[in-house]
Formats: sequence, C-alpha cells, structure tokens
Amino acid sequence: MVQPNPYELPPSAPKANELDYIPSNEDRNLAIIAHLSGCAGVLGGGLLGFVGPLVIYLLKKDSSPYLEVQSKEALNFQITIFLAALLAAVLTAVTCGMLFPLLFAPMILQVVFAVIAAMAVRDGKNYRYPYNFRLLQ
Repeated sequence: MVQPNPYELPPSAPKANELDYIPSNEDRNLAIIAHLSGCAGVLGGGLLGFVGPLVIYLLKKDSSPYLEVQSKEALNFQITIFLAALLAAVLTAVTCGMLFPLLFAPMILQVVFAVIAAMAVRDGKNYRYPYNFRLLQ
C-alpha cells in the first residue's frame, strides 16, 4: 500500500477544456461564429472584433462549458489583436509612416488564426491561440 506524500499539492479541479464534454452541433456552430466574428471586425476597422465572442460568452457561458472556454479564448485573442493594432499604429506614427506595412500584420494574423480556430472547433476540439493574452480566466 502506497502512502500519499503529505507535502504534495492535491490535484486541481478539472477545467472545462479538460472535461470529457462532447459539444453539440449548436455548440460547435456558435464556437465557429465566436472565432470567425473577429474577421468581421477587420471590416469594421478592427474595432468591433470583440463583439461577437463577447455576446456568445455572455449568453451561453452557463449553458455550455465548451462555449464558455472557446468564446473566452476568442475574446482574449480579439483583445490581443486590438492591442497589437494599437502598437502598430503608434509605431507607424512615431516613424512618420515608414512602418506603414506593419498596420496590416494584426489583420492578417486575425484572419489566419480565426480560420485555423474555426477548423479546429468544427471538429469539436478545444483550440488555444498560440500568442494570446489570457485576460479572462
């Protein structure tokens, strides 16, 4: 009989992305919308990309742990992209427009990663953006 070590921390409670939760088709579709709504934000000048994930998070966070995790991840990514766009704008202004192409980098990253995330959640997988400030836990 193996005695547990009293100096080890107990295992933490499982998070929603670690649970054996199988998302429904509606959950997957709403997760796709949460991730792809950032692309619509590109059309709005990059300022409205957070609205879609925020609405889905506020409406569905209590009904589905999968949607809670995915909409939070998408919302955090939209905030990260917004901060990157602000930084690019400041750098462009400071350099008197010499870094103008840098303004397009956040938009390109937003579209590319949103499509990758949408493809992952389409299959019911949990997707985590590689470069993301996770402000909402």
